[in-house]
Amino acid sequence: MTITAPSDVHFDPYDVDLIADPYPMFRRLREEAPLYYNEQYEFYALSRFDDVNKGLIDWETYSSARGGILELIKANIEIPSGVVLFEDPPLHDVHRKLLARMFTPRKVHALEPHIREFCAQSLDPLVGGDSFDFIADLGAQMPMKVISKLVGIPEGDQEAIRDNANDRLRTEAGRPMRAEEGLSGEIFADYIDWRAKNPSDDIMTELLNAEFDDEKGVHRKLTRDELLTYINVVAGAGNETTTRLIGWAGKVLAEHPDQRRELVENPALIPGAIEELLRFEPPAPHTARYVTRDVEVHGHTVPAGSIMMMLLGSACRDHRQYAPDGDVFDIHREIKQNLAFSIGTHYCLGAALARLEGRIALEEILKRFPEWNVDLTRARLSPTSTVRGWETLPAVLG
Repeated sequence: MTITAPSDVHFDPYDVDLIADPYPMFRRLREEAPLYYNEQYEFYALSRFDDVNKGLIDWETYSSARGGILELIKANIEIPSGVVLFEDPPLHDVHRKLLARMFTPRKVHALEPHIREFCAQSLDPLVGGDSFDFIADLGAQMPMKVISKLVGIPEGDQEAIRDNANDRLRTEAGRPMRAEEGLSGEIFADYIDWRAKNPSDDIMTELLNAEFDDEKGVHRKLTRDELLTYINVVAGAGNETTTRLIGWAGKVLAEHPDQRRELVENPALIPGAIEELLRFEPPAPHTARYVTRDVEVHGHTVPAGSIMMMLLGSACRDHRQYAPDGDVFDIHREIKQNLAFSIGTHYCLGAALARLEGRIALEEILKRFPEWNVDLTRARLSPTSTVRGWETLPAVLG
């Protein structure tokens, strides 16, 4: 299918070499093929900020009800109730309202001393050394502890829970993820059963006791399967985003040492730097939607039943929104709108927590290690088609 004037620009979400640095390709897509079609995997893609922004808001045309991942939509499998990321209103609104109880400003703010403590536990033993891995030594540790504190996962089981979530997202190089895996939360079954008999001040207990009116108007509590799914979604999402953010902070600030030194001298700039990091290297570079009706885009008809990829990583670099050049990293940039956490109905509920974790992590890193260079010869990107970030990112200190 020909969508635009002839162009050799190509986007393949499973091409490891291409995804290692997708931004030159994204720039070309925005200019040469703002509506792109991939014949091999049969999906369309939007790359400009305005197109992606409008598409994310228009959930009635671009539906999440069959999943927000290309592989899931193509597999056409039944999405368990409670996977709020993969639901449309009114069901989505019911479940989102319940989940929002976990991320109130009060609960998020109350986590700050715990986040600092978790950072100190990871970083203090490394002080005086000459190396630090942004992922192994912090990114894979602190976010897991924070979400476990929030949900109520015992310390002894946290690494197994994290590794299970990671395994579901990892793919073989150049191949799609296994769509049929990863939506069930059965790994949390024992915790939920135990917590039902031993209530505490955590999200598991709160959700076990929550009463609500469902999409059919029935006043009830969550079913066991719904609760398992809820916890699974929160635990997985809570780990991935912040882990990737910490990794990108390490790499990007190593490449911009003058700006890193500004942050050391003036920590008040760190919240703005986190926003710029999220824009410059969004942990989730794209999301997919199922097209519910024929829709006109850039002079072409995208037929109902198609899959549309919203390229967040491209939109976040679009010079039309981020003048004069979205491919330039600048901690002083004023970001009026950031699509790293999506927008509209599916705006990330954990965005405030991720920003808080990112800010505190960067503050604590810079206090101890103001200077570093990353060793890209030993660094490794995660093999996943859904999020983009580092599996390991070793740095040389000093």
